[in-house]
Amino acid sequence: MMPNGWESGVIEDIAQVSSGGTPSRKKDSYWVNGTIPWVTTAEVKFNVITDTEQKITEEGLQKSSAKLYPKDTILMAMYGQGKTRGQVAKLGIEASTNQACAALQLNAGFNVDYYYQYLTSQYENIRELANSGGQQNLSGGIVKEIQVPIPPLPEQQKIAKILSTWDKAISTTERLIENSIQQKKALMQQLLTGKKRLLDESGQRFEGEWEEIELGDICSRVMEKNNGQSTNVVTISAQQGLIRQEEFFKKSVASEILDNYYVLRKGQFAYNKSYSNGYPMGAIKRLNRYEDGVVTTLYICFEIKDHSKTDTDFLEQYFDSGLLNRGLTKVAAEGGRAHGLLNVKPSDFMALKFKFPTYPEQQKIATVLTNANKEIELLEQQLADLQQEKKALMQVLLTGKKRVVVDGTF
Repeated sequence: MMPNGWESGVIEDIAQVSSGGTPSRKKDSYWVNGTIPWVTTAEVKFNVITDTEQKITEEGLQKSSAKLYPKDTILMAMYGQGKTRGQVAKLGIEASTNQACAALQLNAGFNVDYYYQYLTSQYENIRELANSGGQQNLSGGIVKEIQVPIPPLPEQQKIAKILSTWDKAISTTERLIENSIQQKKALMQQLLTGKKRLLDESGQRFEGEWEEIELGDICSRVMEKNNGQSTNVVTISAQQGLIRQEEFFKKSVASEILDNYYVLRKGQFAYNKSYSNGYPMGAIKRLNRYEDGVVTTLYICFEIKDHSKTDTDFLEQYFDSGLLNRGLTKVAAEGGRAHGLLNVKPSDFMALKFKFPTYPEQQKIATVLTNANKEIELLEQQLADLQQEKKALMQVLLTGKKRVVVDGTF
């Protein structure tokens, strides 16, 4: 039921809907030295598009079904891999698109930011409208029939202005997070290689050469088989570390019989020999969330031999820095068992060499980098809070459940 003064309609009532096209890849004159931005669905991800990875030429535009759309056109991904279908973006520039994007050019009297926010809020519902079949897609016809509320224009504008305040705060926080991550990466490269030395307890800078060691000098393999000790199946996530499988995949993908899995205890490490985002040579993570867990025997598991000589936080930071990648590259080859699985032998892994500081210097470095992590985590929590606040606002403002004041009236 629409609020007083609001109407109900569909996209076709408020916008002209069309889609773009792809100039022939066989014609170099359509692509080489192109200057016209050409949007693909991979770039449509709840954002304002101000540049594109690919460009086409004027000839490519004229001799294909590609169309040039003005700034403030709303784009919707009609199909694409994973989460792409149903995502929207707003053009911050004049650009063309491929045929997988629906372009919504709003009619006069309709606020682009209001409808961009509304379609963003309807992402999950829009995905459900997709055609059934082997590959679920949206179509121009489906997009035109998407239900939308039609508030009076001044109310559209006021709602969009309120939500834009949250968008600005979210964008600012995202930039702060990215800057903090980059600063931490730079700090890791300096501190974990000894290029920058910290002060010891007496206020003097650490001195002396770091010792070159093998990983096996300070750590030993963990190969304890699970005999009913644990049913907590965990997997390595590049971004989240060792995390319960059901939580990461939203389902269990492990064998029902867990006897052949390794048992991992809190504080022990595991190496996943497959490529992942940000970890081209695989990720090494410490079990932090749980007291124990079971992992596939494809992982190389290990633990610190002597905690009085090796600081576990230092080692966790070192593994996360990517400084072992050069050594891993030398010993790894793509395995034949599964695409993307690195063929790293446990013996070669434990023989990886790196420079190692004294225990007091390890502790100092770990403290600095852990504090940097805490700052990032605090910003990430602030971001999550802002996103949740905006989501709650969208649910009530975009539907009229809560009315805004416009010139002293509701």
